[in-house]
Amino acid sequence: MKAVILAAGYGTRLQRDVSADRSGRFDHLVGSAKPLLPVGRCALISHWVRALTASGAVDSVYVVTNALYRAAFEEWAAHFTNVQILSDQTRSNDERLGAVACLQLAVKHFKIEDHVIAIGGDTLFKEDFSLSQVKEKFSDFQAKCDDSCLVLSYQCRDEETHKYGILEVDSELCVLRMKEKPLPSETKSRRACPCFYVFSKKSLPLLDTFLEEKEEAPIEEKDAPGNFVSWLIPRKPVYVHQISGRFDVGNLPSYIECDLYFKENLQDAKSYMV
Repeated sequence: MKAVILAAGYGTRLQRDVSADRSGRFDHLVGSAKPLLPVGRCALISHWVRALTASGAVDSVYVVTNALYRAAFEEWAAHFTNVQILSDQTRSNDERLGAVACLQLAVKHFKIEDHVIAIGGDTLFKEDFSLSQVKEKFSDFQAKCDDSCLVLSYQCRDEETHKYGILEVDSELCVLRMKEKPLPSETKSRRACPCFYVFSKKSLPLLDTFLEEKEEAPIEEKDAPGNFVSWLIPRKPVYVHQISGRFDVGNLPSYIECDLYFKENLQDAKSYMV
């Protein structure tokens, strides 16, 4: 299995918050890519690489970034033996390809013909999350059907459904549909779906089909990888693995919360996410 970490975003909300802050506490974050932000004792993305390596879940980690941050990611990656960096060649948020196109770019560039874990580079999970468990669950679903894919879900509050893709599942934990940012009245489900997906190797050619269909669509329809997952659900079996929650670093308050947790509350850094 391979891992593709999607890290080509420009972090516009976070950088706007950092520029507006007058305390000086966060000046060191100016111009930093979100996955490279210090979270606890290391960069956010380093938590992923360490866990992916220690769990044996994957044999290669590919990081897709942009031309603006490429040098910084290459400097970071020099500390690891199993990480390769790929630039999408864009230099601004207006030029961005979108996360689905970045995933496709990695699959083609690195000639991936294996199952792929796609991970949002600004996301971390609570301590109950285990890559070893995910690998085991995915293997179980693959034994049933080798087309099977796997996504995560966690319970969100009623007032949060409009922020997330919400999964509706059957009794076998197979996803029936994903509703994008529904009102609480529009679904009984409260299963939010974070940016972590295990795509079977048989599903990867559908990235091409999806992007061909969306060629003339606005970038918003191609950016969030959840749009591809939603499109994939009627075409391939997609199953759910439940977790307790996540950290999503989108703005300065969410970064501060995440960093504080990893500095003060993380119980076992060595086994985290393994």
